[in-house]
Amino acid sequence: QVQLVESGGGLVQAGGSLRLSCVASGSIFSIPSMGWYRQAPGKQRELVAVLTSSGSTKYGDSVKGRFTISRDNAKNMVYLQMSSLKPEDTAVYYCNAAIRVGVWEEYDTWGQGTQVTVSS
Repeated sequence: QVQLVESGGGLVQAGGSLRLSCVASGSIFSIPSMGWYRQAPGKQRELVAVLTSSGSTKYGDSVKGRFTISRDNAKNMVYLQMSSLKPEDTAVYYCNAAIRVGVWEEYDTWGQGTQVTVSS
C-alpha cells in the first residue's frame, strides 16, 4: 500500500507566496514521476507541474514563471513553490505520483488534496 500526503496549503494574499509539500510512503520501489494538479470549483482538474526522476519538468501554461517544482528523491518528497499568487490560483491542489512497488507493478497515486486560497 502506498500513499501521498500533502501539506502547506492555506490562505494568502494576492502577490504572496506559498510552498506545498508532498511525501510518499509505503512499499516503494521507485517513483518515476511526481507532480501537482489542481481543481477549482466548477472546473476540471488541471496540470500544475510534473517532475520526473530524471529531472524533466512540465508546467501548466498558467503557472509558468511563477511556480517551481522540485523533488527530494531520497525522502520521496515533491515540493511546489508558488510565487506571485493570483486569486485564480485558488483551488484544491493534489499531489500525484507514479509509484512502482516492484519492477513491473506501478500505481497512479493521488493525495487527499490541500486547499489554497488567494485573496484579492
